[in-house]
Amino acid sequence: MKNVPRIYLGNNIIEVGTRVPASKDIMHYIKHVMRRNDFLVFGSGKEYMANLSEDNFIIIGEKTEHKDSSNEITLMFSPIKRTDDLVNMATQLGVKAFQPVITERTVAQHINWERMRKIAIEAAEQSGRNSVPEFLPEKHFEDVDLSNVVFADERAAYGADLPTKMNGVKFVFVGPEGGFSEKEFIAFDTVGAKGISLGKTILRAELAAAIAISRVLL
Repeated sequence: MKNVPRIYLGNNIIEVGTRVPASKDIMHYIKHVMRRNDFLVFGSGKEYMANLSEDNFIIIGEKTEHKDSSNEITLMFSPIKRTDDLVNMATQLGVKAFQPVITERTVAQHINWERMRKIAIEAAEQSGRNSVPEFLPEKHFEDVDLSNVVFADERAAYGADLPTKMNGVKFVFVGPEGGFSEKEFIAFDTVGAKGISLGKTILRAELAAAIAISRVLL
């Protein structure tokens, strides 16, 4: 529903008629920012009509027909300085989960993951998703199963002939600001991981992530 506020209530089961205590942030947003009592709530892939009662409870109404726009892609990425932008864009594009991976050239290793989760929630609310991506625990590159991965291959910018789109992809991997190392490219090639071209220029990591997701959704 156009211009109706959407609020994420977590992945607990929501049923018609349920009364959920409204947080101070939700009360402020609905009453003073949006200046209305009716809105939408979502979680676990479902969306419901809702109202804010006089005693500040969220009253869950009827389930809507809105379908969840998320997909089955897990974005594997090296934490970067603009991880917030990466999370925002990838959430809007519907990714199922985020898998941080520490690579040889990763420089941003102290990310505030709680803040990243809040950014993902806001992006899901804004973009019309009925779910919020999961954040998986960090891994190191050598501990990642690369066999079913499609990775953003910057070698296309140096003349490598690579596909620009792929179907049926569930794991997309993008590197850090400095790109994947030679050792990591060898690891990809050894297990037969598939590289995908993002064009003939070197992109910022957050933009590369968004374009890589878009290429496998075509």
